[in-house]
Amino acid sequence: MGKRIELRTGVLQANDMMAAANRRLFAQYSVLAVNVMSSPGAGKTTVLEKTILELKPRLRIAVIEGDLYTDWDARRIESTGVPVYQINTRGGCHLDARMVREACEHVPLADVDVVLIENVGNLVCPAEFDLGEDFRVVVCTTTEGNDKPWKYPLMFQQAEAVLLNKMDLLPLTDFNVKEFEKALSSINPEAKIFYVSGRTGQGIEEWCSWLQGKVGKRKAQQN
Repeated sequence: MGKRIELRTGVLQANDMMAAANRRLFAQYSVLAVNVMSSPGAGKTTVLEKTILELKPRLRIAVIEGDLYTDWDARRIESTGVPVYQINTRGGCHLDARMVREACEHVPLADVDVVLIENVGNLVCPAEFDLGEDFRVVVCTTTEGNDKPWKYPLMFQQAEAVLLNKMDLLPLTDFNVKEFEKALSSINPEAKIFYVSGRTGQGIEEWCSWLQGKVGKRKAQQN
């Protein structure tokens, strides 16, 4: 058991060192890096498509797309007209800092304001791996249980924003928004909640305005 703990510690330490290097790289180019996480099927890609289309007239965006095997989501993002680089983890349940560093070699950071990193769909492993991002966003849905923050506390403790997606389906579910808010507040009272629908576009403008403000603050800090 001791050897297993030592191995895990070594892996995380090596990852943290690479994440720090990634953070310096993003800062060098004044790029805001956002780690977008969720469970499988929460609608991250659909929300990102809507986000890109809303912000593209105002911001220069690139996407690093994480998936187990396919490039389907990357092709969807590519259709929006922004640079996208695919990472296939070959069964791995999360992205790590080394993967992101290698992806950055293919992303035109000098011509980008924000990099959206779509992590592998998983509410456990991705929470443990720093990618060098500026902050984390978690996408949840009304088709999941409203107790997700209690069940996966580390994921939600680290989120700066939570997007509650599929609000258009709320009347068809027994999802309790108040209970979700209560659970999130008990885990991370500082997290900003956005009530969105990737399908209808509900709430996307408010979320994008907030994200654009974050980009502006990043630029101001670098100047």
